[in-house]
Amino acid sequence: MPYELKVAGMTEISELLTEMADKAPAVAAKALYEGAGLMADEVRKGAGQIRTAPFKYAGDGQTRLPSPEEKEIVQTAAAGIAKFNKNGTEVDTSVGFRNAGYAELKGKMVPIPKIVNAIASGTSFMKKQPFVRKAAATATPQVLEKMRACIEAEFEAIGKEYKASLK
Repeated sequence: MPYELKVAGMTEISELLTEMADKAPAVAAKALYEGAGLMADEVRKGAGQIRTAPFKYAGDGQTRLPSPEEKEIVQTAAAGIAKFNKNGTEVDTSVGFRNAGYAELKGKMVPIPKIVNAIASGTSFMKKQPFVRKAAATATPQVLEKMRACIEAEFEAIGKEYKASLK
């Protein structure tokens, strides 16, 4: 004996899924913006935790801590969020000091990313303090959770909006 199954509402579900797919890049961009903002805040906090010592030239085989002036430059520059790169279905960005500009240090104009890299990675004369890496490791779970919550809220709103338009 053959059975017959009738399903109603598949057209509506298909339309809703199509609408969600069309809005997915915008939803991803919004979530990425929220996550990048949280990451930038954490990097700024990390810059505030840089250990310093009054400036002195390091002797042969010695290293020094960053000077308070170097720390102030990094804190004043603050980590920024790069322009979003939208490539089809992907959206990405970066957080950092890449385009932070220049600052005056000991009477010379020095690129801020150079100061940040010297502090974060260390040099032959400066002790390493990987504040950017630590901030990223600390913030990643929070950032992912915030992005997930943002995406879920946006798609739930799209679903509610779609249901309201059917009435």
